[in-house]
Amino acid sequence: MLQFLLWLLLFVLCWPLALLALLIWPFVWLISLPFRLIGITFEALFAFLRAVLMLPARVLGHKPVSE
Repeated sequence: MLQFLLWLLLFVLCWPLALLALLIWPFVWLISLPFRLIGITFEALFAFLRAVLMLPARVLGHKPVSE
C-alpha cells in the first residue's frame, strides 16, 4: 500500500517519470529474475552442505540449537 501511495505522489509531482517507472519495472523484474534464481540455488546448496556436515553430530545425538 505504501508503494502505491509513493507512486501516486510521484505521479502528482512528476507524471512523466512515474509513467516511465511504470513501463520499465517489468523489464527490471525480468533482468533480476536470474539473479534471484541463482540466490535460491546457492541458499539450497549451503543448506544441503550444512546438513551433510552436521549429520555425524546428529547421528551421535546432538540436538541442534534453534536459530
